[in-house]
Amino acid sequence: MVVTGTSLTFALATSGGRPAGQPGPAAISGGALRRPPAAGAGVTPKASPATSAAANGPLRTSCRAVAHIGDSTSVGMVSAVDLPDPAQRLAAQYARVGVASALINASGGRSIVETLPGQVNGYNVARAWAGQGFRGCWVFALGTNDTANVFVGSPVSRMARIEEMMSVADGQPVMWVNVWTLVSSGPWSQAEMRIWNQTLLQACSRYPNMRIFDWAAVVKPSWFLPDGIHYTSPGYAARARAIADALARAFPLTGHSTGCVVT
Repeated sequence: MVVTGTSLTFALATSGGRPAGQPGPAAISGGALRRPPAAGAGVTPKASPATSAAANGPLRTSCRAVAHIGDSTSVGMVSAVDLPDPAQRLAAQYARVGVASALINASGGRSIVETLPGQVNGYNVARAWAGQGFRGCWVFALGTNDTANVFVGSPVSRMARIEEMMSVADGQPVMWVNVWTLVSSGPWSQAEMRIWNQTLLQACSRYPNMRIFDWAAVVKPSWFLPDGIHYTSPGYAARARAIADALARAFPLTGHSTGCVVT
């Protein structure tokens, strides 16, 4: 689907759509599909310090073109079922902070390495866009399924996955959305999300073009569906707005952000 407006173009590709309230599958190394486990007792993570040069007033980003690649936690942000009001969806939120052109590709169960039948993994989506000449800012909302796949035995490490995506960006600005669940054990547990987030921090110190949006610090338990992984409609609306605002803090129109983490 392509939506066009005055000086604004958004190209949108989604797969793995689902009715509201129904969780999508997550990819598991080896080809088996498992439904996410039931949510356990949540522990709200502590916020990381935010550092940004954004001034008071409306948030605006220097990113005129954005390539957003996500998993099922992005599908709801572009879904007319989850967000009937187009103004709440991710494309409109990016436009609100000054993005003029955005590519958005979200797929349920996506990881950077593994693929589901008929799916393109995150790395190959990014590589295709780079090959077609995309230049701009990248937003990677990936990791929930990647850390789960490592948990069940994938030989591709968390750091190697991050390095693959950063190699495609090739020095262009990257904002990575970190991850969180309310799941108490297993592949999609909070413990696995913490490991992924820590790996992101380790990677960020090596890439001056990388920023991390600390979604784990701002997400509210009330925004989750009962599976503890996906979100309600208010949760997706809040997530879309928060990601756009974080992009403007990470790469502001004037000045520059400092440090790896923005909230």
